[in-house]
Amino acid sequence: MNLANDNAQRTRAPRICLHEARVLLKLGGPIMVAQLSQTAMGFVDTLMAGRVSPRDLAAVALGNGIWLPVFLALSGVLMATTPMVAQHLGANRTRAAGAIFQQGFWIALCAGLVAFVSVRNCAWLLEQLNVAPELAALTQDYLRAISWGLPAILLYQLIRSYCEGFGLTRVVMKIGVLGLLLNIPLNYIFIYGKLGLPAMGGVGCGWATSIVMFAMLLAGALYLWRSQAFSETAPLSRWQRPSLAATRQFMQLGLPIGLSLLIEVSMFSLIALLLAPLGDVTVAAHQITMSFTGLTFMLPLSIALAITIRTGHLAGAADYQGARRSAFTGVALALGCALVSCSAMLLFAHSIARLYTPNPVVIALAVQLLGIAAFFQFSDSIQVAAAGALRGFKDTSMPLLLVFVAYWLVGMPAGFILGLTDLAGPAMGAKGFWYGLVLGLSLGALLLGTRLAWMTRRHITRQAQA
Repeated sequence: MNLANDNAQRTRAPRICLHEARVLLKLGGPIMVAQLSQTAMGFVDTLMAGRVSPRDLAAVALGNGIWLPVFLALSGVLMATTPMVAQHLGANRTRAAGAIFQQGFWIALCAGLVAFVSVRNCAWLLEQLNVAPELAALTQDYLRAISWGLPAILLYQLIRSYCEGFGLTRVVMKIGVLGLLLNIPLNYIFIYGKLGLPAMGGVGCGWATSIVMFAMLLAGALYLWRSQAFSETAPLSRWQRPSLAATRQFMQLGLPIGLSLLIEVSMFSLIALLLAPLGDVTVAAHQITMSFTGLTFMLPLSIALAITIRTGHLAGAADYQGARRSAFTGVALALGCALVSCSAMLLFAHSIARLYTPNPVVIALAVQLLGIAAFFQFSDSIQVAAAGALRGFKDTSMPLLLVFVAYWLVGMPAGFILGLTDLAGPAMGAKGFWYGLVLGLSLGALLLGTRLAWMTRRHITRQAQA
């Protein structure tokens, strides 16, 4: 009884552990480079398309608003690989980790087909949103180009999540940097028409990105095949057929992750689509803000992915005290990232906007949006870090519900009211939607942070009572 009381007392005030901070940074550092490289590809696309014309920039923005939610929702399902593998390794069940990869392979194949077909058939959506015919046509061409690479990048996501489950994050970093280094010259060739190719403008971004996606898959497959780190798990030998039971287990964990990502990302993307009737300038300014905040978001997201790996290992070994320390240390690290990104947006908003476009009207609006976005960096960091920790505990269903409430029942309606209606005063356009994002993300941080505190406390209490 004294031990149980002692453990219960310790759970009330989680401490920040320097050792856990070092472990998380060792895991998260390479992931951060990989994430920044991946997001930098979108940054380069936006930057180079914006130099062609506001319409090309708007086409890339609208296209991203369609294919990114599809990709992230499906890749979120595959992200279940990381906590499943991590917990098996923490419990010394290495052979089971190989079986997870093989079952995930069949799911990734199906996901790739779904992504390819759905992204190529979005003309009806642009029509419903009253997008100008010229802009809609350019957006459709961009989507058709990028659709070819989606099956490849989803298969790579499986390989990446599998490697991260082992804590092998440096290879993910190297492949991410490789993708970025390929994307820049390919963009130059396809956008501006080099080596005998016609100038494609924003559509060229789609073709360049598709080629990069296949290159990343090839690099990941070669590593998986040749690395000695997987000799015991043998993910590419003794191949298993699809198993209904294994698929059900995979989907029970992965589907809520995918839906959570879809709920959050689609909220951002739908804003771009709702703003489309307001003109190219509004969409371009929104895209600039989205692009830069997406870049800074990679910092806390990388910490969150490291938290998933670390808490998965510790939870698999039944070290729940350690898992709790790691989780809250990770939240503190994510808040440190938020301080850096918030300061950058407040101090350098005008310079940031000028990187994307020379248009003074677009710059003026983007500066205002960046000023608003600076203040949700803290809540966004808390919610993503808490969600990452909860995934390490294989807790995904309740976080899905909490995210839905925060973003779609509070944040999005508030943004719509402020941005496009006169219910709370004159319609604010893009600024109203970004104020709604601040509200939704803040509520999400509160709910997920509370869930994490409750979940870790419950595991420790149960273990003490056993």
